[in-house]
Amino acid sequence: MEGVVMSLEGTVTESMYMTKGHNQACCRQVAMKLNVLRGVGITFGAIIPLIMYIVYMKQAVSSTSNTKRLHQKETAKNQNTVLMTRLERIEKNINKLSELIESKYQKDPTTRDEVVVTEAKKMVVPKLYPNSYLLTKWGDDLSEEEQREAEALFQRYGYNVFLSDQLPLNRELPDTRDNRCLQKTYPKDLPSIAVVLIYLDEALSVIKRAICSIINRTPEHLLREIILVDDHSSNDLGEKLAAYIKLIHKERPGLIKRVRHKQQMGLTQARISGWEHATADTVAILDAHIEVNVGWAEPLLARIKADRTTVVTPVFDKVGFDDLQVEHYWANAHGFDWPLWCMYESFRPEWNELHDESQPGKSPSVMGIFVAHRLFLGEIGVLDGGMKIYGGENVELGIRVWLCGGSIEVVPCSKIAHIERAHKPYAPDLSYIMRRNALRVAAIWMDDYKSNVNIAWNLPLKDHGIDIGDVSERKKLREKLECKPFKWYLDNVYPTLATWEELVAYGGLQNDLLQSHCIDEGTVPGNIPLLYGCHFYQPQQCYYNTDGEIYVGGIKSHKYNNNRCLVDPGTGNIPTLHDCKLATERGLHKHWDFQQGQAIRNTHTNRCLEIAQGQNSYYMLVIQQCTGQNWRIQHVIREF
Repeated sequence: MEGVVMSLEGTVTESMYMTKGHNQACCRQVAMKLNVLRGVGITFGAIIPLIMYIVYMKQAVSSTSNTKRLHQKETAKNQNTVLMTRLERIEKNINKLSELIESKYQKDPTTRDEVVVTEAKKMVVPKLYPNSYLLTKWGDDLSEEEQREAEALFQRYGYNVFLSDQLPLNRELPDTRDNRCLQKTYPKDLPSIAVVLIYLDEALSVIKRAICSIINRTPEHLLREIILVDDHSSNDLGEKLAAYIKLIHKERPGLIKRVRHKQQMGLTQARISGWEHATADTVAILDAHIEVNVGWAEPLLARIKADRTTVVTPVFDKVGFDDLQVEHYWANAHGFDWPLWCMYESFRPEWNELHDESQPGKSPSVMGIFVAHRLFLGEIGVLDGGMKIYGGENVELGIRVWLCGGSIEVVPCSKIAHIERAHKPYAPDLSYIMRRNALRVAAIWMDDYKSNVNIAWNLPLKDHGIDIGDVSERKKLREKLECKPFKWYLDNVYPTLATWEELVAYGGLQNDLLQSHCIDEGTVPGNIPLLYGCHFYQPQQCYYNTDGEIYVGGIKSHKYNNNRCLVDPGTGNIPTLHDCKLATERGLHKHWDFQQGQAIRNTHTNRCLEIAQGQNSYYMLVIQQCTGQNWRIQHVIREF
């Protein structure tokens, strides 16, 4: 019974967003009546007037359609037709609800008008998926059937399609801009814009909502075209999406272009395809699971008008994958670490000195959503078509723009709401592709610092065995554009990125007595390293530098973060891990003398890091007087 009421509410809500004037008011009245039904219970006395009101609405819509048919646009006719269909559906569901109540109380017909159906909120529906990311904080009022549908859609798309299908396409978003943005004015002769939406197996309602937001919140004289690039989706969007586009084209002929790849070509190539079909002055490369907010375009276009070599990006507000609510995100620069994963960074000090959070700030990179002058983007090589699937392409663009004559800015007065998927169904494990793409970027752009990417992925400096594709054309492009060296980028654009020049060796650290085991950082939080079977992932990655420090459990990519150093506590026989900076301040013994294949000896205590069997026969790490045990580290950068 609750499911019928929810269905009625969903149908009425959707109808309200498809109608105007008297018809919308009628829908609003029905919605109010349904709200009463849910709030105080459902009786025959409440259902009878509701059925009568539905009949009145159908007559009103029919009358409106007949008297104004000669003067209405085709879209209005279609809306009335759809509304009539929805009203008939509401009437059918109400009749079904009446039958359910009749069946429940037929044994005692004298009291059926007085008995109130139990409120939905008092009904306890068991959770079918207690460990579901989707249903942890959302969906308490779903029936078992609805839970199954919602979870299946979530696994397929990585966000809440069940809820998305019920939300209006033109839903309002909270305006999260700084108040100073509301006072800004922009030139009237801004460049035109082509918006490219990239998607692969995206939900139809999400794509339609993205399109709707772009049309409603972009000035008509600026929006030249919307280009949909389908990277060979497996789901059937064809006819339903085409029908939606047909409705739009009745008002805005030719506004939307569709491009479909015959095979999956990856994110980068999809973006290139969108750029190739664009004709506007500027091109915006967006994901399809977004909603642009009010006034999003003008601040971006104004920056490009002032300097065509500036690539700009809006601030992304987070849309929760479960409840689809918008969470305000503050403006930050876009950076990366040495594996080339994207991350947020603080703006440079000069931005903070402005004391105005509405001002654009320089950024080392972009995070996939950006707007650029179409011709300038072409001049610097658009995107690297040799990148595969997903990962690293944003960093590649950021480095190339800066090195080859442009700049990147984050524009706080431009806001876009972006769904953060819980998982990417098209690429469950991105690590291999990401590693391959990162090595390709390093080979083309990073000069002597390319080895840092190998170190970050714990790969040998030579003969890593990963095919990065042909890079000759991209290297020729770099020469043709006379791009700056990567050191200039580190010095002038991203000075907080650590260069790791002090490293001499890295990787798993193994004792000759038990080569199947490696030093491991152990439980985190915690500061006791241990000996564990070698798997060579981040917890077991160690680094030895020219100062004699041994980092355990990975290495930080940025100067403002501290690594964890191996320490001889001086008393007892258990080694510990400490923040390297704090270890220095506290005078802890963190310097070690080590050569490949020899002992690891602390230079302060003269004791050695060794292994010994504990009472349970398992081997453990110990600090003791040296007995001649030797260690080997996985990769050597240079002799030490």
